Amino acid sequence: MTTTTTAPLDRLRARTRDLVTRWQDDVLALSHQLHADPELAYEEHRAARRITDLVESAGFDVTRGVCDLPTAFTATAGSGDLVVGICAEYDALPGIGHACGHNVNGSAAVTAALALAPLADELGITVKLLGTPAEESGGGKVDMLRGGAFDDVAAAMMVHAAPADSVGMSSLAISSWKVGYTGRAAHAAAMPERGVNAADAMMIAQVAIAAYRQQMRPGAVVSGVVTSGGDAANVIPARTAADYDCRAVTSEELRELQARIRACFEAGALATGAELALEAVGNDYADLRQDLAMSRSYLAAARALGRDAKAEDPSIRGGSTDMGNVSHHVPTIHPMIGYDCGDTIMHNPEFTRYGTTPQADRAVLDGGLAMAWTTLDLATDPTHRTPLLTRLKTRTPYQDPTTPTPS
Repeated sequence: MTTTTTAPLDRLRARTRDLVTRWQDDVLALSHQLHADPELAYEEHRAARRITDLVESAGFDVTRGVCDLPTAFTATAGSGDLVVGICAEYDALPGIGHACGHNVNGSAAVTAALALAPLADELGITVKLLGTPAEESGGGKVDMLRGGAFDDVAAAMMVHAAPADSVGMSSLAISSWKVGYTGRAAHAAAMPERGVNAADAMMIAQVAIAAYRQQMRPGAVVSGVVTSGGDAANVIPARTAADYDCRAVTSEELRELQARIRACFEAGALATGAELALEAVGNDYADLRQDLAMSRSYLAAARALGRDAKAEDPSIRGGSTDMGNVSHHVPTIHPMIGYDCGDTIMHNPEFTRYGTTPQADRAVLDGGLAMAWTTLDLATDPTHRTPLLTRLKTRTPYQDPTTPTPS
C-alpha cells in the first residue's frame, strides 16, 4: 500500500497529540513499572512482556522472541511501503537500575508507536516498534540487524533520556574485552623462580597501554579495571583478570586501536611466559551517524512542543550505543530527551532517582510525540519519503561496520 494522506500537517499533528493524551496513563504506568522492576541485558522478560501486552491490546501485530532473542520483539501496525522503525530500549544497569533512563526511552518509543498506528494506512506507512534488548551490555540491536529485523526499515529512530535535550550528536565506537592471564603459583620467597607471575603480565600490559596513549588518535579512549590480581602477598599470582573497553571516533579507527591494544596484552604474556586469554564481550558498537534531514525534522518538532532542544555539532561525541550500528545501515536519529536530574548524570545511581518525576514523565510524552511528528514529515513530504524509499530499494545486506570488509 503506497497511498499517502492529503490532510494538512497541523491536523495530523493534532490527531497524534490526541492519541498521546488517550494513551498517557498507560505509557506513564509502563515507564514507572519498568523503573521499579529493572532487568539486565538479555534478561528483560517482564519488561518485554509489559510492552508487548500493551501494544497488542492496541491492535499491533506482535512477534515475540525475534532473531533468537527471547526478550526481543517486533510489533507492527499498518501496511504502507514506508516502514518506520521505532526502537524501544528497556534494559537496566547492574546495581543501579535505570540509571541511564531506559524506562523513559522505551516508554517514549511505545508512545510514538501508539500515536501513529491509527494513522498508518492513511499515511502509507508501516509502524514497526522494535524491542531491542541489551543496549547496556551485549548489543541487542546488532543481533537484530544480523537477524534481519531491520531489513524492511526505511528510517529508524529513538530518544534517549538525558539531563538536557540535544539533537545530532554522535557517539564513539566501542569494543569490550575480558582479559585473563594464567601463570604458575609458587612461594614468593622460597622459590619465586618456579613461578610464572600473572600479575606481572597484567602490569606490563597496562604500562604498555599507558605508553601508547601518547600515540592514540584524538578521541580514542582505553579504560579498564583489574577484577582479580592474586590472593596473597607471599604467593606468585597464577591468575589475573581484567575488563577493558576500547573506544574510537570511527569503526575503522576502532579496528586499528584494537590491534594495538591486543599487542599490549600479548606483550605481557611474552615478557612473563603467562598464557593470555582475550575474549570479546558482546557485539562491537559502531559510531553513531545521525541523519541530518531527519534530525532537522525532529528538532523542529521538539521546539514546537516547547522544548529547549539544541542542535549539536555531529563532531560532539557522547558515550557509545548499538544504535550506531543501525545508523550505518538505516537512516537514523537518536536525539536526547532531557529532564531535570539535579547535578547528576547518566550511569550514576542518583540519576535513577529522577526517572519517574513529573519532568521524566513529560519527557516520555514529548519524546514520543516528537518522534510521531517527525514520522509525519517523513510520510507526507516527498523530499523525505522518496529518498528514503530509494535508499531502501538499493540497500545491500547488513555488513557489520566494525568488521573489516573481506578483500
